[in-house]
Amino acid sequence: MLASWYDAQGPAADVLHVGELPDPVPGPGEVRVRVTVSGVNPGDTKKRRGWLGSSMSFPRVIPHSDGAGVIDAVGAGVDVHRVGQRVWVYGAQSYRPFGTAAQYTVVPDHQAVPLPDHLSDELGASLGIPGITAHRAVFADGPVDGQLVLVHGVLGGVGSLAAQLAHWAGATVIATVRRTADLDHVDPAVAHAIALDTGEPAAAIRSYAPRGVDRIIEVALSDNADLDNAVAANNAVIAAYATRSDRTEIPFWPLLFNNVTLRLLGSDDFPAEARRQAARDLTSAAAVGALTVAVGDRHPLDDIAKAHDRVDAGGGHGRILVTIPQ
Repeated sequence: MLASWYDAQGPAADVLHVGELPDPVPGPGEVRVRVTVSGVNPGDTKKRRGWLGSSMSFPRVIPHSDGAGVIDAVGAGVDVHRVGQRVWVYGAQSYRPFGTAAQYTVVPDHQAVPLPDHLSDELGASLGIPGITAHRAVFADGPVDGQLVLVHGVLGGVGSLAAQLAHWAGATVIATVRRTADLDHVDPAVAHAIALDTGEPAAAIRSYAPRGVDRIIEVALSDNADLDNAVAANNAVIAAYATRSDRTEIPFWPLLFNNVTLRLLGSDDFPAEARRQAARDLTSAAAVGALTVAVGDRHPLDDIAKAHDRVDAGGGHGRILVTIPQ
């Protein structure tokens, strides 16, 4: 099969190779997927770079955890009727060496999720890490029907899906963007948008949530801790999946007296049932048109280094995808 891989960490152009590798064979309980589209996440490029001093988990890595394609072979114990089924894939390179940046990937049966025929491969390849992280951030602490949910960084991959999931589940969503110029990119049918470069973002948020917000989906806890404290309702939950400071400070006593829960989210280690429920809900929401994903750059497998560089540079407003030759 044609694949991309790296045998050492470093800059994308220096370490990513493209060439022929042996076709993988599914083992018991596994399926093999012929990949059409591979999704690139910041986590994929961080592993390749050795972010935070991380080392190579395996001698050779085919990157990317997310993708979409068609099951073409199954291992022992898997229903043979799955052959020919369109699927989206998550966790392909989570604690496993070979991900979706290849013509074939092998994953446990449940990590290849049926993709309804009317949904695109591009959408399917965009649901894995960002979608499951968004789902956990929104629902880990129970239903949000009738609640006020604040989503920071709504134009990002996780933030966009979190806002849409919360809206789908019956919440009133308030969403932030960094700059006033970005307000027009937020769908008003999904969320009330607030720009953080306004003079009083807390007052603007409180105008939609006078008693405070019940849930906060946080992409930059180091930047927003004081703002979150200013708008959190009593017993609110801050679900943080990122920060920009390794030693993040929080206003501890005000949050304590407000009985705020801080939930930290590491997507590779979510409980297995939480990931499976997320996969079911993401597929259901997408099937009824409640989820859309903005696709940014598409790169052929031969240009995978450019895709990684684009993600490392911030990615812009849109999912970065790698198309796999058939």
